[in-house]
Amino acid sequence: MEIIHISAECYPVAKAGGLGDVVGALPKYQANAGHYSKVVMPMYETKFLHQNEFVEDFKGNIFLGNWQLPYTVIKEKNNTLGFDLYLVDIKGLLDRTGIYNYDDDTERFMAFQLAVLDWMHHWQHNADIVHCHDHHTALIPFMMQHCYSIKNKLSSIPTVLTIHNAQYQGWMSWNKNHYLPQYDTWKAGLLEWNNLINPLACGVKCAWQVTTVSHSYMQELTWNSNGLEKLFEYEKGKCIGILNGIDTEVWNPKTDSFLTHHYNAKSVVVGKQRAKEELCKTYQLDAQKPLFVFIGRLVGEKAADILPDAIMSILYSLPKSASFLILGSGEPEVEWQLKELNKSFEGNYHAVIGYNEALSHQMYAGADFLLMPSRVEPCGLNQMYAMRYGTIPMVRSTGGLQDTVIDIGEENGYGLRFNHATVGDVHNSILRAIKVFEDVKKILEMRRFCMQINNSWENAVDNYLNLYEQLKIEKP
Repeated sequence: MEIIHISAECYPVAKAGGLGDVVGALPKYQANAGHYSKVVMPMYETKFLHQNEFVEDFKGNIFLGNWQLPYTVIKEKNNTLGFDLYLVDIKGLLDRTGIYNYDDDTERFMAFQLAVLDWMHHWQHNADIVHCHDHHTALIPFMMQHCYSIKNKLSSIPTVLTIHNAQYQGWMSWNKNHYLPQYDTWKAGLLEWNNLINPLACGVKCAWQVTTVSHSYMQELTWNSNGLEKLFEYEKGKCIGILNGIDTEVWNPKTDSFLTHHYNAKSVVVGKQRAKEELCKTYQLDAQKPLFVFIGRLVGEKAADILPDAIMSILYSLPKSASFLILGSGEPEVEWQLKELNKSFEGNYHAVIGYNEALSHQMYAGADFLLMPSRVEPCGLNQMYAMRYGTIPMVRSTGGLQDTVIDIGEENGYGLRFNHATVGDVHNSILRAIKVFEDVKKILEMRRFCMQINNSWENAVDNYLNLYEQLKIEKP
């Protein structure tokens, strides 16, 4: 099959979160399975762009309302990522250093989608599957079926929409309706939700199949999806959960290029201790204490706002019991609170504000426990990365976290779970972890068990390929 993935992110080209990791791995594993998998994304001004060689594939023009925009599609020349990578260049809109958080994001991603469809419309053939990711690409199924200038060529191609996070929906005012190519106005209801154009809702209505990145998150969307609960309940017949995997070639403590000391399940005791000592030396922490880390966005969804009080509650009540290392960026108030703790708990705590891929790998290797108190976690990859490195996940029972982590109080348990994103629950979970750390035999068993769990992409790829095949059979 020829599979076209359309996304705003793809690691290592440009990444803001789990979406980038998924789109950087799933196509590679599909290609390894013998399929022709492509990724199309905006051309941002990133290090990857300037460090790799590209060739021009196509030049065209689109109209965003009355605004004519020339665009260029370039292709990465050497198949560096294990699949064909195409970047869409629209001068002044997409060629920026950041991915999101511009005032004209609506125009940027609308133009990107229009350019992708115009490019595909010029092909001499049709792809087998168009796989869209999140709201940035979710208007594509509607335009392929209902926009006059597009549908004659592309309407018969099956579309899949994967929802990585339903909290972000790409809302647009109706005064921007003219950005869309002409369509039958009787179809306007497919665009609308709560008196706005809602790209994510439109994608759910129009895609042939909708997937989410875990089974539990699919169920959660019917009661917690930022206003789309009734829609997911209505459309649940075409919605399924497919649990994400991780790229076990990138995330492998035996070969990880970001690590100085490599190890596997057999050598985990020595390997992790060396990685921990190196990490603790850098940030002036005590390598003999259990090391708790948080890696991710410092936002409400991740419950990062409760971290300062939860950490203080432990370090004030049991000042010599644990060390904490934080890596992330996000809400300014949370960043400030976490940085302020550097002054009060030197030797027991350190926060690094920002994004650092190398440090994240080193933290997974050197940490004893990974904290994930998320309020919303559609799948979560961090807990799978942590387990791959023998670091025990401490997670809230939500979304994909409860699909991938079994509490040690249950049969065959290998992690720590708690029910609420509160200071009290995190505090009590840390106390449980400290007791686990003191039981040398128990924590070694947990580490080795975690490292042997297969969270690779193979199972997910099979599920996606079976889904694609079924859509091809149902094709009119």
